Amino acid sequence: MPKKQKYRKSHKGRRGGKASRMLNVSFGTFGLKTLESCWVSSRQIEAARRVVTRYTKRGGKIWIRIFPDKPVTKKGGEIPMGTGKGAVDHYVAVVKPGMIMFEIEGVEDAVAKEALGLAAYKLPVKCKVVSR
Repeated sequence: MPKKQKYRKSHKGRRGGKASRMLNVSFGTFGLKTLESCWVSSRQIEAARRVVTRYTKRGGKIWIRIFPDKPVTKKGGEIPMGTGKGAVDHYVAVVKPGMIMFEIEGVEDAVAKEALGLAAYKLPVKCKVVSR
């Protein structure tokens, strides 16, 4: 007798699997590659971008390869159950292992590696700096 599959009713999506796109450094010479899967919020992306631009003293060119296009909803604190879905609270980008999140070009190699290393501190995933 075949085993019955469980039907999962969820709209959030699963975070498993490896990335199938954005695997290579396409635009710049150095990139920041993820080693885990996670949701990266728009605030975290902006914090990482600020670190890179400040460390490079606005030199070179930066590409942000991820975009927060997934809305995350949240209900208020004192609201009872069963009153429907909450309002949109913030937006996230779904990141999978192997994706290139940031790219940089036009600065020295040591500066680029250090800037991307500092940006990795601001992100909730483990990352590594890769070159073309």
